[in-house]
Amino acid sequence: MENAVLEEIRNAQLRAIVCGANGAMGRLLLDRLGEEAVGLVSVDGNNGVPRTFEELGEVDADVVIDFSHHSAAPEVTKYVMKKGCALVMCTTGHTEEEKAQILEAAKHVPVFYSGNMSLGIAVLCRLAKQATQFFPDADIEILEVHHNRKVDAPSGTAKMLYEAVKQARPEAEAVCGRAGEGKREQQQIGIASLRMGNVVGVHEVHIATQTQILTLRHEAQDRGMFADGAVEAARFLTGKKAGLYDMQDLLAEA
Repeated sequence: MENAVLEEIRNAQLRAIVCGANGAMGRLLLDRLGEEAVGLVSVDGNNGVPRTFEELGEVDADVVIDFSHHSAAPEVTKYVMKKGCALVMCTTGHTEEEKAQILEAAKHVPVFYSGNMSLGIAVLCRLAKQATQFFPDADIEILEVHHNRKVDAPSGTAKMLYEAVKQARPEAEAVCGRAGEGKREQQQIGIASLRMGNVVGVHEVHIATQTQILTLRHEAQDRGMFADGAVEAARFLTGKKAGLYDMQDLLAEA
C-alpha cells in the first residue's frame, strides 16, 4: 500500500515555477519538467522571461524550484510564504542571514534544502557517517574538485559530508585548506578544494588508520543529475507539512 502511494506521488502532475530559468541548470530543469513548468523567473530577463516574481504575476503553482543564486533567497522565501507553495532550494553558498530566511520559510511551508541534489551524494553522506563509526580513531580528510567557474569553496557538498562525519564524531573540527607549520590534530577534519577545467564535481572522503585507508568517492558525470534530483525533491514535497527536508529524508521515504 505504501509503495503504491509513493508511486502515485512520483507520477503526479507538478506545477512548478523555475527560478534561474535562463541559467545552465535552469535550462536542464526545464527539459525535465516540460509542461509541468508553469512559471519562469530569471534575473537577466533574457528570452522574455520575467526578471522578478512581481513581473511573473499570478501563477497557480505547487512549488518553486530555485537554481538561481544564493542572493535570491530573500525574494524566493518571501514569495513562497506569501503564496503558500513549497520550495526546493538548490543554490549553495548562503550567508547566515539567508540561511535564517530559509529556516523561517520552513516554519510556514515545506522546504527542501540540500547542499547537493544528487541521490548518490546522499548515499555517500550516509556511508561516510557509517564508516566513521567503524573507525573512531582514524584521520578523516575530505577532497572536493569542481570546474574553474565555481565561486564558493569549500563546496556545499563538502560541508554536507563534514556534517555527516560530525554526527558520528561530535568533537570534529573542520580545517579548510592547510598552510604553515603545525601537526595535524586527531579531531580535525581537513577539507581541501580544487578548481580546474570543466569538472562537474568530484567528492572523496578518506578515512585513514595506521594500517589502511578507506576512500569513498562520488563523481558527477553530467549536471543533469542535479535537475533530476530537484524534480524528485519537488515530487517528494507533495502533501508534506511545513518543515525543513533534505536528501536524507527523501532516502528514508524511498
